Amino acid sequence: MSSTILQVENLVTAFDTDAGRMTAVDGVSFDVPSGKTLGIVGESGCGKSVTAFSITRLLPQPHGKILGGSIRFEGRDLVTLPLDEMQKTRGNEISMIFQEPMTALNPVQTVGRQLAEAILLHKECSKAEVLARSIDMMKKVRIPAPEQRLNEYPHQLSGGMRQRMMIAMALINKPKLLIADEPTTALDVTVQAQILELIADLQKEMGMSVILITHDLGVIAEVCDEVAVMYAGRIVERASVFDLFANPLHAYTQGLLESIPRLDSKPKTLLKAIPGNVPGIADFKPGCRFAERSGREHNQAHLTIRPPFVEIAPNHFVEHCPICVS
Repeated sequence: MSSTILQVENLVTAFDTDAGRMTAVDGVSFDVPSGKTLGIVGESGCGKSVTAFSITRLLPQPHGKILGGSIRFEGRDLVTLPLDEMQKTRGNEISMIFQEPMTALNPVQTVGRQLAEAILLHKECSKAEVLARSIDMMKKVRIPAPEQRLNEYPHQLSGGMRQRMMIAMALINKPKLLIADEPTTALDVTVQAQILELIADLQKEMGMSVILITHDLGVIAEVCDEVAVMYAGRIVERASVFDLFANPLHAYTQGLLESIPRLDSKPKTLLKAIPGNVPGIADFKPGCRFAERSGREHNQAHLTIRPPFVEIAPNHFVEHCPICVS
């Protein structure tokens, strides 16, 4: 059995708005085993990125707040960790790859200066050491001519190259946990495959754990060991990647899997789609939140009482609404 590097228990994250306090992440729990990859999957608006920002304590201030639960990283609760300790941990032991590399990178600084800053925030190094480490890391993420690229600005790099630079910045201090938030968004399919392969290779080399946030089940199937399916601020199903694809229990998970094109499907047939959209935070129900889109008849109790999160089979958990779970 592998040890657990991160334990998230009953995480509740909310935002203060003009309309009142809105809960975006509602009682989320999961573990990340050392050296393994956990995939968090779901449609846009499900709370995946807010969960990541809660772990790294990067919620927008002063509106974003962690209201409850714990986030234990190697035994330390990140929720109560003093800010100066959290700053030492973030970017050093826990790193994050953000969704949009063009907006995450500073457009008026060279990529070399930004990479050097990531080192110097946590390590005392000479200029020669910083330069050597920067070039070495750029070679590891397969950026050609790193000596030349160090002096270039983000707009001079392609989308795939910018994403590789984000990976280099995240991994320059050899973190124990990497959070990759939609690392292949807006990249073409070939570059997506290269980026995923790169992250997997560096994970093996460094022995780090990974949380991969995506809406793409194909990516999940390819690189993850375990999967947590999020819907409307909650995890509705969690299992090993093999169990989830072989035996999806929740209606939402089944709907996601049925919407994927398959090689054995009949040509020119319409893909199945989940009707409607993820509800906005203000419209979250206390009970089963997938009821309106499930196409299944729910009574008032199902809509007002939160379904329990139970272990149906070994290491296979589901939010057990009796109507949505089959």
